[in-house]
Amino acid sequence: MSFLDPREQLERIKFGVAEFINDEDMLKKLKKGKPLNIKLGADPTRPDIHIGHTVVINKLRTFQELGHKVYFLIGDFTAMIGDPSGKNTTRPMLTREEIEENGRTYAKQIFKILDPEKTEIVYNSSWIGKMTPQDFIKMSAQYTVARMLEREDFTKRYRSGTPIGIHEFLYPLTQGYDSVALKADVELGGTDQKFNLLVGRDMQGSYGQEAQCILTMPILEGIDGVHKMSKSLDNYISVIDTPKDMFGKTMRISDDLMYRWYELLTDITANQLAQLKTDVAEKRKHPRDVKVNLAKFLIKRFHSEAAAHAAEEEFHRIFVDKGLPDDVPEFATEAGEIGLPALMAKAGLVASNGEGSRLIQGGGVQIDSEKISDPKLKMNLKTGESFVIKAGKKKFAKIVVR
Repeated sequence: MSFLDPREQLERIKFGVAEFINDEDMLKKLKKGKPLNIKLGADPTRPDIHIGHTVVINKLRTFQELGHKVYFLIGDFTAMIGDPSGKNTTRPMLTREEIEENGRTYAKQIFKILDPEKTEIVYNSSWIGKMTPQDFIKMSAQYTVARMLEREDFTKRYRSGTPIGIHEFLYPLTQGYDSVALKADVELGGTDQKFNLLVGRDMQGSYGQEAQCILTMPILEGIDGVHKMSKSLDNYISVIDTPKDMFGKTMRISDDLMYRWYELLTDITANQLAQLKTDVAEKRKHPRDVKVNLAKFLIKRFHSEAAAHAAEEEFHRIFVDKGLPDDVPEFATEAGEIGLPALMAKAGLVASNGEGSRLIQGGGVQIDSEKISDPKLKMNLKTGESFVIKAGKKKFAKIVVR
């Protein structure tokens, strides 16, 4: 167990959370002086994850550091039911083969954050799959339809006449029963999982267990600082991105978002974060250096310390040593041949090909700090390469070839 007293543990546990239910119950559990059973469930519905998905996993790591027992539950049985998506439709059920493959990939990725020696991976099919029809009827009897319809997306669909499958009610019930099977003391999830987590709390009471506390983590904003991190919005960092891409994308975020990422993605404490903000405000530290350290932390976590140092060196070589700003916007383009003026126009550096040609002739264009003089230059873009174009004195674009 941790050497911290219960109130100090609770303070650390609650740092950065969206909601915690509740302090009184948690302190009673912690005062027993025994490792608590901490549960995080995940349906293996995606083959890879971005760092927004790791916010709740990072909090799970905090529990490990405090000496508690962590269960990472892969919902292979519940994935076959299909969690209601909140988009007024039912998610398609996955095949056993899809579940097993995604589960293996997911487990491999979480160990970039969690300590494998302190993590027990469990599959809920190992107990739900053995339940008899009588067991299912007993489980279903613990909840009412009225309570189920309190879930917001169910309410909307019911009122609009959109079909709700009976099997969809089984999803929160079986997720709740997972807490019974594991005798969970705390269950974690995103804010969109609050209803399901509360079902688990109620289900434990119905089965004569002490009710679990629930902890929800906020949704992480993407690189744009406006919308939640999403692949569809292309504002994400994947945990399998290259160190170079991780570094470059992190350096593009705003200073305000930088602090939020520190809070939700690193192992920083509340006092350390407050001191960091003070150091920047009082100019003892430069925001860029603080952001560099954030980028290095992420690369070290998902790759290695050597990769973090290499990415930093490349950043200094390209941006700092050559006087380039560290917030150069990225422009993604396809491989192939294209004239430099046309590429500049596509990237928004000039209004037209003609303007680009004139700027090149006037000596106002550089590629990776090398001046370009040929307005007819053809660029043979190859997949995976990237370079920075400077147009005039203040316009920059980092060209990334997909």
